[in-house]
Amino acid sequence: MKEIFFFSNNINKINEIQNIVSKKKIKVLSILDFEFLKEPVESGISFSENAKIKSYFGYRKTLIPTFADDSGICIEALNWKPGIHSKKFLNDFKKMDDCFNYIINKANMKSKYKAFFKTSICLTLKDSYHIVFEGRVNGTISEKPLGKNGFGYDPIFIPSENNKTYGEMTKKEKNSFSHRSIAVNKLLDFLN
Repeated sequence: MKEIFFFSNNINKINEIQNIVSKKKIKVLSILDFEFLKEPVESGISFSENAKIKSYFGYRKTLIPTFADDSGICIEALNWKPGIHSKKFLNDFKKMDDCFNYIINKANMKSKYKAFFKTSICLTLKDSYHIVFEGRVNGTISEKPLGKNGFGYDPIFIPSENNKTYGEMTKKEKNSFSHRSIAVNKLLDFLN
């Protein structure tokens, strides 16, 4: 398979995927290669269900093998939420820092700092052929937002066995072990 379509409207995710796959002999197409920007409603109750909804939608539109991801952060102090609602949770605050401070305050109040990022990637090869690859990175919530790199919750997440947040890491550092790169590398192993 020389060509595959990554279905996402998130330019940050598209760039991250392109960086992870850059040395492989697979061309990853994105929505920038097509004329449609619409996304289906993510009505699943898990990361894998939402990834499948998106990959199947992209496949039906293009008839090209398509993969899509659904990712999010699960935070102990928020009863392991926001999970699949991570994007909406962040967007419910006027400013990103307001969201980060809310999470940090909850973690401090409850003395619960554990968190994990999870990615589910679904690859759709045919109408009834879907394969899911998952990646997870455990970590903790930082004492304050740190770093300007990455996107989303990266400035407040410190992966286990690290002393920097995702937000303080270079793309290369983050992509060497992130939840998304774990799932993408499983996908690439399958394709090879």
